[in-house]
Amino acid sequence: MPRYKYSGKDRSGNKSGIITAPSKREAVIQLKNKGIRVMECKEMPETLLTKEIVIGNPVKLQDFVIYLRQFSTLLRAGVSVVDSTAILAQQTESKALRKALLVVEQDLREGNPLSDAASKHKKIFTPMFINMIKAGEAGGNIDETLEELAVHFEKQHFTKQKIVSALAYPIAVAIIAVAVVIFLLVSVVPTFVEMFQDFGGELPAITQFVLNSSEFMQKFWWFVVLVFILLFIAIVLIRNNKKSKYYLDYALLRMPIFGKMLQKAALARMTRTLSSLFASSVPILQAMSIVEKIVENEVVAKVVKKSRDSLEQGRSLTEPMRSHWVFPPLVSHMIAIGEETGSLDTMLAKVADFYEKEVESATDRLKSLIEPLMIVFLAGIVGTIVTAILVPMFEIFQHVG
Repeated sequence: MPRYKYSGKDRSGNKSGIITAPSKREAVIQLKNKGIRVMECKEMPETLLTKEIVIGNPVKLQDFVIYLRQFSTLLRAGVSVVDSTAILAQQTESKALRKALLVVEQDLREGNPLSDAASKHKKIFTPMFINMIKAGEAGGNIDETLEELAVHFEKQHFTKQKIVSALAYPIAVAIIAVAVVIFLLVSVVPTFVEMFQDFGGELPAITQFVLNSSEFMQKFWWFVVLVFILLFIAIVLIRNNKKSKYYLDYALLRMPIFGKMLQKAALARMTRTLSSLFASSVPILQAMSIVEKIVENEVVAKVVKKSRDSLEQGRSLTEPMRSHWVFPPLVSHMIAIGEETGSLDTMLAKVADFYEKEVESATDRLKSLIEPLMIVFLAGIVGTIVTAILVPMFEIFQHVG
């Protein structure tokens, strides 16, 4: 949160200091409530120690959808944009959104339009939001635009949650499997090493492999942890670089089973966003540029860019899509019909509905298939280690008998 250096006066004399507040206006109000007449109030520059480190979007999608719906309702009830923003800043449960709305409110009171005020907070308000609000301001129907945005983000959130729920189970089982294997190799297997050495016979290959793995894990456990940390850092760096992310997205889309599901989710997001932008009368070239930035898949984004270039050169929007494997014929055919009939937003909405339902059914099928497979996988790993210990023990018991 910003910090402000102030100077002023109260009954005891001159006062100065530092205060933390979401905005300059809020800082002045807080100081007035303390009985200080403010002479000067300046925002202090952020340092490494005071800067807030935020990973990902600072506002949850659920909170943003609630904000959009409440904003639309207040406007329809006749409340002004400024007063609505002030009310919502106090009501929202998201600290990041509240902080942004307080600054937006101050800009609105200074006579700035909502789209310009929101554009100063790019981490909170996406280019899609800003451009649709700008179109709503021009058409005088901001309340309808906000409702459309709420529907858009709700559907986007639902599709994303479906993907996350489908991937969460195998990831969780994989983490459990790694933890169980490390525990067995570090804590359980070493207790049998001395017994096997006293046995003196030649150990089965599987037992020798497990013993060697246990010895390695005990000595170099830190190396295994380091590999996982480096792998995580590498994935983050790859995702943050546009060129390397393209190859990561390409590999994910080509994955068996999961690839098709991720492809459908990306197409649903792209077509839903384009449909919403077209329905709000955002110019087509501008809409394509926005989609390219927020589609979250570099393979799809690259084709969208080529489609935009094709359109600028006077050719068809669907020409690059037809020649790329990531776009099934359904998408290019429906968009072509939309171009010919002048109903692109409607056709894109139908494509989005289709792929959102496809993602939903695909994730449901995947979860029912993955659950038994992951149980067998986990049982296989643990069973291998247990078998490696039991086989030589049976031989020891036979010799003792």
